Amino acid sequence: MEKNLDRVLFPTICRSICMSCVSKTKASKLNDTSLPPLLRYLQLPTLFLYNSSIQISNRSMLCAVSAPNSCISYPRSPNCPHFLRKNSVPTRLCIRASLLDNNNGAKVEYTPWLIVGLGNPGNKYHGTRHNVGFEMIDSISQAQGILMNTIQSKALIGIGSIGEVPILLAKPQSYINYSGEAVGPLAAHYQVPLRHILLVYDEMSLPNGVIRLQPKGGHGHHNGVKSVMGHLDGCREFPRLCIGIGNPPGTMDMKAFLLQKFSSVERKQIDEALEQGVEAVRTLVLQGFNHNIERFNLGQKYKYHKV
Repeated sequence: MEKNLDRVLFPTICRSICMSCVSKTKASKLNDTSLPPLLRYLQLPTLFLYNSSIQISNRSMLCAVSAPNSCISYPRSPNCPHFLRKNSVPTRLCIRASLLDNNNGAKVEYTPWLIVGLGNPGNKYHGTRHNVGFEMIDSISQAQGILMNTIQSKALIGIGSIGEVPILLAKPQSYINYSGEAVGPLAAHYQVPLRHILLVYDEMSLPNGVIRLQPKGGHGHHNGVKSVMGHLDGCREFPRLCIGIGNPPGTMDMKAFLLQKFSSVERKQIDEALEQGVEAVRTLVLQGFNHNIERFNLGQKYKYHKV
């Protein structure tokens, strides 16, 4: 699959719409079946291309590629056709979803979420305790129908949405202790604010299968989280979804414990936690940190307590 979203996607969009940019009306009638397969992979109902050198109806919108609702905007790229680059000013790539308010016609814009799961790449580490962050990303991508098919900034990424809100899923492909090398550039590239960067990782201080959502926190001696904070200028004010894996039994070495696979009982608990985690992420993305998240955390805290 394509290795670089900017390098491949932008020219594809340009080629697909250049024949229809003469008429804004004609462009608005395009449906999903008329889009190139790569655009349909994005899973977002609306895609807009902006260019300040072409004016339509006194606006900088070049062409609407599909039906209304959410959208994702891509600015000019060094690899886009020359006529789009002429007399244009550089801009940064960003994801934005917008929705027209039926009451007054105002445009409501949604800030995207960057959801990052921590883990180690390769089959050797698949299913280990240290890779539950990757497993959560896989669960979200499957539940939302998002394809993880692009490599960017040392991460495997997929772009889609939860409701009207655009999300970017990421699995850093550097080893877990260097996860920040992917998270920092992705957050800067897509202009995602700290409050919308959700980090998903394993947590030994929580019992196996117990999940906790929190708006901020420290690194808790987790080297992956420490790396991410280092590449976010030391900031800790970003949400995190912690998945409990328990503590090593007896005098077992911590590294050996983290790289060990779950027992059958533990695996069942983790699979249940992943399902609950997907629902929690949906709630967070659509509603933010509210009483529902507090109720979720409380339920998780006492999930194994018998009354």
